[in-house]
Amino acid sequence: MFKFLKGVVGGSGTGLKDLPYNIGDPYPSAWGSWSHSRGTSKDDGSSVSIFSLSGSNPQDGHLAAGRNGVKRLRTVRHPNILSFLHSTEVEALDGSSTKFTIYIVTEPVMPLSEKIKELGLEGTQRDEYYAWGLHQIAKAVSFLNNDCKLVHGNVCLASVVVTQTLDWKLHAFDVLSEYDGGNESASGPMLQYEWLVGSQYKPMELAKSDWVAIRKSPPWAIDSWGLGCLIYEIFSGVKLGKTEELRNTASIPKSLLPDYQRLLSSMPSRRLNTSKLIENSEYFQNKLVDTIHFMEILSLKDSVEKDTFFRKLPNLAEQLPRQIVLKKLLPLLASSLEFGSAAAPALTALLKMGSWLSAEEFTLKVLPTIVKLFASNDRAIRVALLQHIDQFGESLSAQVVDEQVYPHVATGFADTSAFLRELTLKSMLVLAPKLSQRTMSGSLLKYLSKLQVDEEPAIRTNTTILLGNIASYLNEGTRKRVLINAFTVRALRDTFAPARGAGVMALCATSSYYDITEIATRILPNVVVLTIDPDSDVRSKSFQAVDQFLQLVKQYNEKSNAGDAAGTTSLGISSMQGNASLLGWAMSSLTLKGKPSDQAPVAAANSVTPATTTTSTASSGLIETPSTEPVHHVSSSTDFADQPMPPSPTSTDGWGEIENGIHEEEESEKDGWDDIEPLEEPKPSPALANIQAAQKRPVSQPVSQPKPQAAKSLRPKSTVKVTKDEDDDLWGSIAAPPPKTASKPLNVKTAGAVDDDDPWAAIAAPPPTTKAKPLSAGRGRGAKPAAPKLGAQRINRTSSSGM
Repeated sequence: MFKFLKGVVGGSGTGLKDLPYNIGDPYPSAWGSWSHSRGTSKDDGSSVSIFSLSGSNPQDGHLAAGRNGVKRLRTVRHPNILSFLHSTEVEALDGSSTKFTIYIVTEPVMPLSEKIKELGLEGTQRDEYYAWGLHQIAKAVSFLNNDCKLVHGNVCLASVVVTQTLDWKLHAFDVLSEYDGGNESASGPMLQYEWLVGSQYKPMELAKSDWVAIRKSPPWAIDSWGLGCLIYEIFSGVKLGKTEELRNTASIPKSLLPDYQRLLSSMPSRRLNTSKLIENSEYFQNKLVDTIHFMEILSLKDSVEKDTFFRKLPNLAEQLPRQIVLKKLLPLLASSLEFGSAAAPALTALLKMGSWLSAEEFTLKVLPTIVKLFASNDRAIRVALLQHIDQFGESLSAQVVDEQVYPHVATGFADTSAFLRELTLKSMLVLAPKLSQRTMSGSLLKYLSKLQVDEEPAIRTNTTILLGNIASYLNEGTRKRVLINAFTVRALRDTFAPARGAGVMALCATSSYYDITEIATRILPNVVVLTIDPDSDVRSKSFQAVDQFLQLVKQYNEKSNAGDAAGTTSLGISSMQGNASLLGWAMSSLTLKGKPSDQAPVAAANSVTPATTTTSTASSGLIETPSTEPVHHVSSSTDFADQPMPPSPTSTDGWGEIENGIHEEEESEKDGWDDIEPLEEPKPSPALANIQAAQKRPVSQPVSQPKPQAAKSLRPKSTVKVTKDEDDDLWGSIAAPPPKTASKPLNVKTAGAVDDDDPWAAIAAPPPTTKAKPLSAGRGRGAKPAAPKLGAQRINRTSSSGM
């Protein structure tokens, strides 16, 4: 029998050398004759607890009871019972005698008496924590008594330990025995090792060893008494010295007092069953118990209950004991989020609890869960992560961001939800500094190139601002290839006024990255155009930008005149005042919800209908432009003001290099300008040029008429600029008089059939037309009479035959 028990206890080890754990410092107290020490695993260094019991005789009663405790602890499993990991029995020489020691290795725990001193809780928080701990021990005792028909025999303060998550757990199973009350033939002690129990913890029937009365009592009678002793010890703060002290109820909470008295009833049959204590006691109904209980059965709750609970949790957590929140609720919350049982609002509570941790603890306990959540397909989780990324983004390492976080975040750039695209863009303010150059140029800039022509005006605006903010993290070659194209070709020509303003601000904020040639030939010409922009804010920013870049050119000129050749090709000054708010503006404007229909492109040149709104103030909220002011264009044939702002360019504006992986240096000077550069009038044929030169006499003055001038302001800007009005002005002294009823333009291009060999054909009177003349709206006239129409056709046939 001894060999069998020794084999059971021995586990996988045959000696202390084979124990795969290191024994550390002991705790000052432990149950019975056992000693309780800290320990670590030799494999991974994880913490454990090691209980040891020594004796000089292998037949010693304490060792026999210890072997019984090892066997019971190994076979009985419950969330509120100490978790068994390993055990062994060692025989060693101690001087001239032999010493036998039993070792039990369990999860890391601490004696309850020591943990209470360490926490130092008081008042309501202390009562709530005690209620939670007693609730756990009551469940463990109920499991033993009612489900397993076992009697622990010595429930007291010393038999309870506390885990790292502040859970209370029952151990000290040396006295544990089966309840044999239903066996009428049974005789002798039911608890073989009851002599290990202190007399102060024994109920009257056990103190008298009245086994007949004990067998007639319910299974929970002895342990209910022990639970009453535990309640007295934790609330009085002293170890029970004798049974009579249990009558002192001054320290017992009033809501618990009736149940306490029933637990300690002098009649075993009337003692309160621990299962009834859990169900009916008013004392266990408090915020902490309810919160932890909800978290433990979270998978059984529906989505409405979860959502309501997690929205209240951040405020509730502030009212609970801080140590319990961090060591118990936080791990539960992280686990529920990681395995998908928690709703997206739980992330807010997780981050709030995490803010109470030190930086090291946050990295260890919270960040691993957050990194895993980035792989979630739940859109609500993704939105919550991006909304709170500023709270944990700085704690993420560059390697984690580049390899684990960014690949999942980048999917939001192409999401169908504009709100998610905005949040993804916003997150780059935090994540981009941690990305590698390969990821920046190979992935991020491609996404930003597409976002700069996004249908949402706010996203286009913020993409420009983001580029200005992350420019310092790009390498020099990428900056040369991207920044000017992105800011001038796209941003400065956007139909959304704040986007144009953002382009100007971004150019100024990154002025130190441009050489003098780029400033003079590519930046200033584009910025000057915006000094006559319809939007006053854009004009104001443009004037500031022109002043800043002209200052750079002046510095270059002064250095060149002074003969300072060094450093003249690359100049830069600090960003202009006002650009310090660039980042903040991007953050606030990300709340825009503008729709494509809410923004109107700049009015077409052949339409007199004013642009009714640039963006909806109801949807944009933060970026607003005049909503009813018509767009005015300054009439000029020599500058860009005569041309409307074109729509957002396509990928052929210089960003195409990034998207397609093409890097052609010989096209760097024309990137983004090929499709919008031709602004001059087409050259006439040589014969026509000679006639025009001969006709330009100083004495001839161009005819100025209000109506042609009005027509001039309405001509299509994207077509050739030689119209009837201009021809009349140029050739008025010799041209045939215009038709009296015609208001339609007489464009040179309509005479496309004129032979180039006939130099006069360009200025000859126009041939009659067979088309009906346009009706003027509002005169109320019907169709033209049939006779003039037929006559016109007849004349047309005669003239054609004459030709």
